[in-house]
Formats: sequence, C-alpha cells, structure tokens
Amino acid sequence: MTNFIPIFPLSVVVYPGETLNLHIFEPRYKELVRECFSGKKSFGIPTVIGGKVSEMGVSVTISEIAKEYENGEMDIVTKGTSVFRILEIIKSVPDKLYSGAIVNYPHNTEIYKQPELMQLVLKAVRELHRMLNISKDFKKPDEELNSYDIAHHAGLSLEEEYELLTLLKEEQRQEYLKRHLGKVLPVIMEMEVLKERVKLNGHFKNLSSFRFGE
Repeated sequence: MTNFIPIFPLSVVVYPGETLNLHIFEPRYKELVRECFSGKKSFGIPTVIGGKVSEMGVSVTISEIAKEYENGEMDIVTKGTSVFRILEIIKSVPDKLYSGAIVNYPHNTEIYKQPELMQLVLKAVRELHRMLNISKDFKKPDEELNSYDIAHHAGLSLEEEYELLTLLKEEQRQEYLKRHLGKVLPVIMEMEVLKERVKLNGHFKNLSSFRFGE
C-alpha cells in the first residue's frame, strides 16, 4: 500500500508498539496533531540522523492529548504502529503548515517462533542492566517480548537503533541485538575490573615479597 501521511521528523527511532510522549509547541505540529487527532489519522515519525531525514520511520496514532496549555502547546501520547519507507517527501503541502511524504509499508515480520534466541538476548540485556545497576520492567511476560520491546534498553546508539528498524524480520533483529550485546558486555566487564583496580589504589596492601632462589 502507498499513501500520503503528514510527517514529524525527529532525532529518535520509534518502534511499532512503542508508546512515545511528545510535547508539541511548533505551530506546524500543533496543526498536524489537531488534524490527526480529530480525524483519527496517523502521522509518520521518520528518524533524523546527522541533520538528514532518513528513508524509514514508523507511523504513530495519537492515543490522547494529555494536556493543553493556554498558549496552544500540548502534551500528547502516541503509539507506534507500522514501519514505512519514504518514497518522496512533500515539503510544502497546500494550505498546511506541516510537511508530508508519500510512503509505502514494507512487509515486516514481528513474530519469530524460536524462543531460544530471544531468551539469549534477554539474558544478555539483564546482565547488561545488572552491570550498570539499572532496573527495567518490560511490563510483559518474557514469552511475549520481541526485539522492539527491548531495543531501547540494549545500549544501542541512535544509528544502531535505526539500523535495527531497517531489519524487517524478527529473527534478524534478535540476531542483531545478540551480536551487539556480545560486543558490549565484555567491554563493560573489563570496565568493572578496571574500576575495582582503581578502588584498590591508595590502600595499604599486605603483599608477600618475591624471593630470589638462594
């Protein structure tokens, strides 16, 4: 399917199923939000990297306008729905302040029926959090979690989060997270060892001296 959607480019990666809270203050996006909310329509959030709008993004629906301010600004709650690919950006939409894009929606497999791989990924993510002294509640049973649910919690850079977004099979995304965590965990482990070594410096040490053979 190909269609036109309003777009709200941001320097974030949004994933399907993700809840994203936004504060809306620019006139063009106030207009976009009011039209989409009243018309129950989606808008697109393509990722901005290095000052450029990337090819892919995620369409979102507005769950609620949580707060409206006297100056017209708004706090809104959105939810990611589908991955899209931009075919053409329409910078000037007639009679509108906001921009839009012609997009299509590539087939995206969100289920992978090999739970062993996801279990490995979850184990690695939890080990990462343990090392960093972070507590995360994914608010779902482990068997219901997918790559999108944990991608923001795996220590990916913006570029890496976007790269994961471009992968259109759940198995590929899980493998990507597994490889990433396989590289990150040893580095953090080494940092933990280094931190312990630094802590020891300055303390009195009871060490046995080396004895040369007599």
